[in-house]
Amino acid sequence: MLQNDNRLKKKRDFDLIIKHGQWAGDIFINLKWLELAKIREFFPKKDDPNKFEKQLKLAFSVGLKVDKRAVVRNRARRQLREVARLLIKDGRLRDGFYLMFVPKPIIKEKNYAEISQEVELLLRKIKILK
Repeated sequence: MLQNDNRLKKKRDFDLIIKHGQWAGDIFINLKWLELAKIREFFPKKDDPNKFEKQLKLAFSVGLKVDKRAVVRNRARRQLREVARLLIKDGRLRDGFYLMFVPKPIIKEKNYAEISQEVELLLRKIKILK
């Protein structure tokens, strides 16, 4: 399971990534990402800016377009979370980013190995993977 420190939870953070983030996409996963060093003026005033800039937080948004059945959506979400957890555990992701994974409907036909490969390819494409 992904640690709480690495989860994007607050509405303020979601608003930041939606308003100021950039899109990257591939075959069956879209990724909205935001480099925290570039948005210093939007940092919360009470938090230490250097500490805020060094965090890595992730979100996974699997909508009804993927499938109307919750079982299928939850499976896709769990697989994406596990791929991200292993990348963080191995220290392969750079700090200082907010990432929001938005899978496409075709993800329900893919297995874990294909999803893992796709996520790594996408993160390498935007130079977040070490």
